[in-house]
Amino acid sequence: METRRLGRTDIEVTSICLGTMTWGSQNTEAEGHEQMDYALDQGITFFDTAEMYAVPPSPEHTFRTEAIIGNWFASRGTRDRVFLASKIIGPARGSHWVREGRNRLDEPNIRAAVEGSLTRLQTDVIDLYQLHWPNRRAAIFGQLGWSPDPDEDFIAPEETLGALKRLVDEGKIRHVGLSNEGPWGVMAFLRAAERENLPRVVSVQNAYNLLNRSFEATLAEIAWREDVGLLAYAPLAAGTLSGKYLDGRVPPGTRREMDGRTSRYDTPNADAAVRAYMDVAARHGLDVCQMAIAFVARQPFVTSTIIGATSMDQLRTDIAAREVTLSDEVIAELEAVHKRYTYPCP
Repeated sequence: METRRLGRTDIEVTSICLGTMTWGSQNTEAEGHEQMDYALDQGITFFDTAEMYAVPPSPEHTFRTEAIIGNWFASRGTRDRVFLASKIIGPARGSHWVREGRNRLDEPNIRAAVEGSLTRLQTDVIDLYQLHWPNRRAAIFGQLGWSPDPDEDFIAPEETLGALKRLVDEGKIRHVGLSNEGPWGVMAFLRAAERENLPRVVSVQNAYNLLNRSFEATLAEIAWREDVGLLAYAPLAAGTLSGKYLDGRVPPGTRREMDGRTSRYDTPNADAAVRAYMDVAARHGLDVCQMAIAFVARQPFVTSTIIGATSMDQLRTDIAAREVTLSDEVIAELEAVHKRYTYPCP
């Protein structure tokens, strides 16, 4: 399994990261354990989770995924073989039941979140601790515009990083990352870390896939020049690139069937773009899901590609994408589709 350097640390992480957000909702604990067993056997040693998981967020699903992982560590004795990432939620976006809605990225909430995650994960330390989304108004989760909020509950990056530093000093977390962040946020955290001698963020976990390449125009240069590599989530656009949602279909048991929120990948141009990418894959004898993952993994600003699956067959297919090399001809055709359908699902 290929490894890549994490930020400016001396740590190498696997170029494929196992995503876990369906365990405890679409997947049972036993299925989650089976996925971790297989991933580890295939050489994947980078796992990503969050206190909010499983999705869709709800009081009965929140915290369950971390507990499933913790039980796996306890039963298998594998904690020392895994580079473990988790996240703290930001101000409530449908998760107001967490800490009674007090989800500011301040010291009391960060400390409570870390302590809770450590308990559920049955570990003494989290290797990479990420801010799931910003503590300010930001254009995230597919929003196309931004405007200032006069009532914004803004927390300076220095305050958040200061709280995280104390947890680093206590040995409860090792490194700090961002998620669902924009250019201003990444640079503000980098400047604050340099100015105040605080932990430097090592990664940013944002959506990136053939239907949503906006990262390239907004953050790719920062990721490359500042060594804050992308942990690319949703490389299959939440399953959309498989074609299973074409023509309004919502198969039973899928995330769209379970989640009442509108998908950011359910847009007017999505079907046309998906069909075009599926045609490229078919012409070249490629599995469209493996082609999509291989496209993400080849980008120079990507540290790791986060894959997630609800079935073992899909997990095997996704992990096997590491063996796929896209030819110059395939890349040219993908770029042609991108010019035709630019950011159909931002």
